[in-house]
Amino acid sequence: MPLVVATNDAISLTDADLDEMGSMEGAFDIGALSKAKEDWVLVTTARIDDKLHGFMFSTLERIGGTPCVLIGMLSVRRHSKRDTVLRGLMHEAYHRALMAFPDEDVVVGSRFVSADGLEAFEKLDEVTPRPGNRAVGEERAWGRRLAKRFGVESKYDAQSFVAKNGQSGFLDFESSKPEKLDPEVVALFEGVNPTTADVMVVYGWTMAEDLVKLGA
Repeated sequence: MPLVVATNDAISLTDADLDEMGSMEGAFDIGALSKAKEDWVLVTTARIDDKLHGFMFSTLERIGGTPCVLIGMLSVRRHSKRDTVLRGLMHEAYHRALMAFPDEDVVVGSRFVSADGLEAFEKLDEVTPRPGNRAVGEERAWGRRLAKRFGVESKYDAQSFVAKNGQSGFLDFESSKPEKLDPEVVALFEGVNPTTADVMVVYGWTMAEDLVKLGA
């Protein structure tokens, strides 16, 4: 069967739904999932043969007037079709953004613990932080805004984009081809220690004309 992706209100999740997510053997336990249910507006699920292969908690809102897609938590089952599942979840995020913010440029932001997860942002422009770019001014300001929205501002370092002990939610994805990850991108995460719950706040832009294609 093909991948089936659906979005609902997060508050509608039942205990059975949370148990199913927790049984997917990802990074999040029931406690973290229950908190995500309360913290985020939307929940998206991805199924193959009616089996849960991925989920995403997110919200669409404006920060300082700018349209944003905020991914509070995302997890993909370690499976041979993980790349397809990740693309399906991100396409749904772009589609929702297109419906909510037609004809506008949109910021997409999340938290990460490794370079693997940045595969989700491969379609975005000006991903920050990124190799070869020394973020300044408004770029760092966006990092601070997102850290505040994710509730990790007190633990956030604006120079490194890293928040200590900020793993209440992040983008949980393990690359199927780790040997093909960009070494410079991997090096960005040298200061992120997953064992002490560090996360990196990362964001990128999709221009209005690109969002039309991404969210079609």
